Amino acid sequence: MSRSNVTSIAALVAAGLLGGVAALGVAAAVGDLGGVKTTTVVQAAAAPAAPASSSSNLSINEIYQRSAPGVVQIVSTEGATQSNDPFFGTPFTQPGQQALGSGFVLDKEGHLVTNYHVVQGATKIQVGFSNNASYSAKVVGSDPSTDIAVLKVDAPSRALTPLPLGDSDRVGVGDEVVAIGNPFGLDRTATAGIISAIQRRITAPNGFSIDHALQTDAAINHGNSGGPLIDARGDVIGVNSQIETGGSNGQGNVGIGFAVPSNTVKEVVAQILKTGTVQHAYLGVTLQDISGSIARMFHLPVTAGVLVESVQPGTAAAKAGLKAGTTHTTVAGEDYVMGGDLIVGVGTTTIHSTDQLRDVISGHKPGDKLTLRIYRDSKKISVTVKLGRQPSTVPSG
Repeated sequence: MSRSNVTSIAALVAAGLLGGVAALGVAAAVGDLGGVKTTTVVQAAAAPAAPASSSSNLSINEIYQRSAPGVVQIVSTEGATQSNDPFFGTPFTQPGQQALGSGFVLDKEGHLVTNYHVVQGATKIQVGFSNNASYSAKVVGSDPSTDIAVLKVDAPSRALTPLPLGDSDRVGVGDEVVAIGNPFGLDRTATAGIISAIQRRITAPNGFSIDHALQTDAAINHGNSGGPLIDARGDVIGVNSQIETGGSNGQGNVGIGFAVPSNTVKEVVAQILKTGTVQHAYLGVTLQDISGSIARMFHLPVTAGVLVESVQPGTAAAKAGLKAGTTHTTVAGEDYVMGGDLIVGVGTTTIHSTDQLRDVISGHKPGDKLTLRIYRDSKKISVTVKLGRQPSTVPSG
């Protein structure tokens, strides 16, 4: 997908009128490893308690009746002026302009989940509930790398209907889902569809990648950003974040939407509630998968692993002495940078792909030490790496 055809699904309200939000790009990127390639999942942590949901499938109406009271409308006002960005445009360009999005109740303490890009740069946030009550909210913490933010409202417990976070790892293609949000300001609108694909990778507001995203054909549009994607059991299995517009200038749904998976949300929210911030481990390399045919063509010592194409200065990889590739070549239209280290394992885990390595690293935190098993010039060696902290934006170059 081209950058220009993928957009976030918040909506902007200027002088009382709805306007478009900026585009989010989907880029092939490598998990928290560095360069234009990064990860999204942080170390596992316990998620906030949520009500248990029914084990049997519910009708769309039953899902709506149970969940709609927990979906909120979010209006972010008076954001700081931002420069034009090819992914996100200029969310706030003048005083008084507003961004419209969605969110949902996490617990009885008044914590809400939404997208980072819905509240990015806002100085005032107003949250509307299904009983027509409206409360001001503050940002507890946010994570641009996963496009998730946690808000807090001082609302009475009886006004809060928490929605349970489900297990996004259980989601399969063809599963029925319901999206509830506020498209174009039409509050608590339900649309239904299926999971069209899993394990998608989408681009976060800071340029890093969000792994394991869910793709759905449930209609989501501007204003749905931050709203829940709900499975047939009534559990939130994703946070609606982006749509593919198919060249329609970002103006409408074409049946391809993306949600941040709930398991990523759980981990990010847990860190935010504990510390107010989120830290992602970072290696600082760009990598390339190899196939058996490529391994044989270049006489590599193994038939599976990941090539180190580049190493960013000052990162954990550079400090550990990982060696980048030096020779550029193209095979069947795909570019490779040969001559660098070939990573084949982390500790006792055998590594077959960049996705697998990204997931291994995502299970650690900055400061953790990992032993990489690599081949360098056909010689097998071990290298100890002390993971760094992911920078705020993708490094240039």
